[in-house]
Amino acid sequence: MPLNRRTFLGTSAVAGAGAAVAGAVGGTPAAAAPRARRYSFTVMGTTDLHGNVFNWDYFTDREFDDRARNDVGLAKISTLVERVRKEKGRRNTLLIDAGDTIQGTQLSYYYAKVDPITAERGPVHPMAQAMNAIGYDAAALGNHEFNYGIPVLRKFQQQCDFPLLGANALDARTLRPAFPPYSMHRLCTPHGRDVRVAVLGLTNPGIAIWDKANVSGKMVFPGLEEQAAKWVPKLRSMGADVVIVSAHSGSSGTSSYGDQLPYIENAAGLVAEQVPGIDAILVGHAHTEIPEYRVANKETGKDVVLSEPLKWGQRLTLFDFDLVWSKGRWTVEKVGARVLNSNTVEEDPEIVRLLGDEHEKVVAYVNQVIGTSTAVMSTADAPWKDEPIIDLINHVQAETVKAALAGGEYASLPVLSQASCFSRTAGIPAGEVTIRDAAGLYPFENTLEARLLTGAQLKDYLEFSARYYVLTPAGAPVDPAKLTNAGGTPDYNYDAVYGLSYEIDIAKPAGSRIVNLSFEGKPLDPAARFVLAVNNYRASGGGAFPHVATAKQLWTDSDEIRNTIIQWVKAQGTVDPGRFASVDWKLTRDGVPVF
Repeated sequence: MPLNRRTFLGTSAVAGAGAAVAGAVGGTPAAAAPRARRYSFTVMGTTDLHGNVFNWDYFTDREFDDRARNDVGLAKISTLVERVRKEKGRRNTLLIDAGDTIQGTQLSYYYAKVDPITAERGPVHPMAQAMNAIGYDAAALGNHEFNYGIPVLRKFQQQCDFPLLGANALDARTLRPAFPPYSMHRLCTPHGRDVRVAVLGLTNPGIAIWDKANVSGKMVFPGLEEQAAKWVPKLRSMGADVVIVSAHSGSSGTSSYGDQLPYIENAAGLVAEQVPGIDAILVGHAHTEIPEYRVANKETGKDVVLSEPLKWGQRLTLFDFDLVWSKGRWTVEKVGARVLNSNTVEEDPEIVRLLGDEHEKVVAYVNQVIGTSTAVMSTADAPWKDEPIIDLINHVQAETVKAALAGGEYASLPVLSQASCFSRTAGIPAGEVTIRDAAGLYPFENTLEARLLTGAQLKDYLEFSARYYVLTPAGAPVDPAKLTNAGGTPDYNYDAVYGLSYEIDIAKPAGSRIVNLSFEGKPLDPAARFVLAVNNYRASGGGAFPHVATAKQLWTDSDEIRNTIIQWVKAQGTVDPGRFASVDWKLTRDGVPVF
């Protein structure tokens, strides 16, 4: 047989092997077995950034602060990311996000509505600029990505240097993914073969109802478990050694919109439990902090590690993976998760430099004076008292709906309105009122609708809302700090209804608290018909309030309620609580007012 390089290397290898065996037989100790090849890497994650680049509150016009001394923003996250990359080696890290990126602050609003990125020669969205500069590898779609309409989202997608993932965001006509379902990443190891990491993006099925006006007939959003079960085996068959899910869906297995859709809103834990082949899930949407949460998969028994970093860039999740080379492939040996607090670092000066001009433009915009107020109004006590500042929201909404229905079939019906205390720190000062003062009352991009309800349905609605209060027997001390948010109900899911008079007896169990319910001084007629001015989130089933989602829609607006309030203040010139404020509801115990 002719001698060539291949046969030479082959015969040499055989000879070497034989020599090793002979040496062992002859009593000479054999060489120690080779150590297992191992590789470690880290996946960093953020979620629910909601337009926060800087540690700044545009509604108060000062540095962000809360009781826990948290900080916010991508400029802080950037510093943490660079520290991790320096420690681990940049090639041994990935950075992903779990959605809700382009809505939430006046910075993000400005570049969607005031100086829109969709305009000809429009600007690059600040969130795209920041995330590109930091070096994100992938991001899942959040439900709030759709708030400004699909054209804004598509433009943002074009401006990102990383993919926006949504395996369960499907084209309504073809039922094919409208966005990339996944991204595949290769990490180089010192051992020859790369580690292939797949990131599967899943978004929230609630988009179909919360942003119905923007997505109806264009996209559909099936359940997370269903789509994960479809895609995870595909990713494994494509050679993925590690599968990570970035899910804009909480872990609790609950839904805020009741039975409006057959899909679970907060399904990340169910995905981990029901779909084999997943190693870790970056959780979003719920705005809670979960450093590490393990869920055993029912089929394999293997733990899936979940982590949710706190919203707005307050935390950075770190998934630490340890892999071992076994049987010709990389296998995950161990996964752990933890979070880093962004209040431990300074803002990255590069991000500050990059977006300083955009920040200053927005600061100037929100500080424009649009009118004056005759009195100070605050939301500080609004969760337990009928306050003028909530009446202002309701008055503007009711007036807007009355004007819209004027001259039509329903013009003669009384118009009521619902509103929530979205922020306990919002306020209107005496004297000059700015855009940020008015916008601070309504931090969400909700729009206004008119729905037809009966008196009986409105009582059910109020009873459901009143579950917000902790059962407090007559004579027991009342601490406002412990009186609200019963059962975890957030402030934005407690509605005051304007135009009715009623008491909420907190000494009675939830479901039987509304007493002395009246309209224009008379007991409410269960059969009477009313128009309810209601935000699109509530009208779509958000919060699972009874009746409203199935009630007849009489009118809908495309402009944000926040803008409606701003335009109303501009038109009036002066905000006078004496024109719209009255105490129409109060908390009682056995007929005795609590406050």
